[in-house]
Amino acid sequence: MAYAISDDCISCGACAAECPVGAITEGDGKYVIDANTCIECGACAGTCPVGAPSQA
Repeated sequence: MAYAISDDCISCGACAAECPVGAITEGDGKYVIDANTCIECGACAGTCPVGAPSQA
C-alpha cells in the first residue's frame, strides 16, 4: 500500500528530497505522494521531522 502524507506536514520538503522515484511533489499547503509512482520504500517516513508520511 502506497504512502500518504497527513495534514501534519510542515512543507519542509525533506521527504521529496529522499524519494528515490520522485513520487513526492509540493501540493496546496502540504506535500503529496503519487500513489501510482510510490514504491513503498518508506524513505519519506524515515526522514520526516513530524512523521507526516505513513502507509495509506
